[in-house]
Amino acid sequence: MAEIINVKDLDLTLTKTQILKNINVSFQEGKIHGLIGRNGSGKTMLMKCICGFIKPTSGEITVDGKRVGKDVDFPQDMGIIIETPGFIPYYSGYKNLKLLAGLNNKIGKEEIRKSMQQVGLDPDLKRHVRKYSLGMRQRLGLAQAIMEDPKILILDEPFNGLDKEGVAEMREYLISFRERGKTILICSHSSEDISVLCETVHEMDKGVIERIS
Repeated sequence: MAEIINVKDLDLTLTKTQILKNINVSFQEGKIHGLIGRNGSGKTMLMKCICGFIKPTSGEITVDGKRVGKDVDFPQDMGIIIETPGFIPYYSGYKNLKLLAGLNNKIGKEEIRKSMQQVGLDPDLKRHVRKYSLGMRQRLGLAQAIMEDPKILILDEPFNGLDKEGVAEMREYLISFRERGKTILICSHSSEDISVLCETVHEMDKGVIERIS
C-alpha cells in the first residue's frame, strides 16, 4: 500500500523547549494507525504538525503527495479532531455544522444530517451545544470531521466522554470507515481502543517515537 502520510527528520522547538526530536515515520493508506504515550509525550503536537496547525522547526511532512507548508498550508481531504472540539455554544449542533460546511461549500443539508445520524445525534434536536454533555460534544466533533467524507481522519482522543455503548458504536463506525479505503490516525490513552482498532501502533515518549509495532 502507498504511504499517504510521510514525516521526515521532524523537529519542533517551542519557547526553547524541544517538543519533537528527529521524527521519521510514515503511515500507509487504508489503515488505522495508533499513537500512544503518556501526557506530554508529543502525540498531539505531532498531529498538529501533520495537520498544518503548527510549523515544525525543521524537517518535512508530506500528506497525499503534497508537502505541508510548501505545496499546501493545510492538507486537503482531511477530517480532524484535536483536543476538545470547539463550537458556538448558543447554536444547535446542526446549525454549527451547517456554518462550518459553508466554509468549503462542498456539501449540503443531507450530508450534514447523515453525518450526525451516523454518530448517534439527532439533527433536528434544537438544544444548544452549551447544554450538550461531553459525550455529545465528542459525537458532534466526529460528525464535523466526517461530514465532507474525507480521505484521512486525524483523531486525538475521540472517545473522551463516551460511555461504553458509545465507544463500541464509534469503534464500529471507524472500522467501517477504514473498510471504505480511508486512512485513520488515532491517539488514545486507552490501550484497548488501540489494540482493537489499530493495525500499526507507534509509541511515543519525550518527543521521540520509541517503538513501532
